[in-house]
Amino acid sequence: MHRLVSNRKLIIGGVHIPSSKGLSGHSDADVLLHAITDAILGAAGEPDIGELFPDTDARFKGVSSLQLLKSAYSKAKSKSVSIINVDAVIIIEKPKIAKYKNLMRKKVSTVLGIGVDCVNIKAKTREGLSNKAVEAYAVTLIKKI
Repeated sequence: MHRLVSNRKLIIGGVHIPSSKGLSGHSDADVLLHAITDAILGAAGEPDIGELFPDTDARFKGVSSLQLLKSAYSKAKSKSVSIINVDAVIIIEKPKIAKYKNLMRKKVSTVLGIGVDCVNIKAKTREGLSNKAVEAYAVTLIKKI
């Protein structure tokens, strides 16, 4: 979960989405890619995103979360882990992101070297109960190779 703040670009799934607010964070704060990265790291038995890419490390200031995802995938591959699929949900009130989901899927599938049909991204709202933050959750199916 990342808080919505003024004066930041909204980046979700590696895609810039026009919005009056963006997500607060040390990197580009891409909540979806952070969830997917953590799912892959967890499945591979690695530490979480905060431990591997801490907000106290200047190297990660403003970094694209696509780079963090790529690094996590490299760690998984080094442990002979292959990604079968990714399933993720974004919880966001505004803006609506339906028209960006296919581009998000393509970006994730490219980094992970899997078909776009193996990446599922859904969007939900909290029915107007939360417009101060954006949440994302992800699971991934892996196999040992």
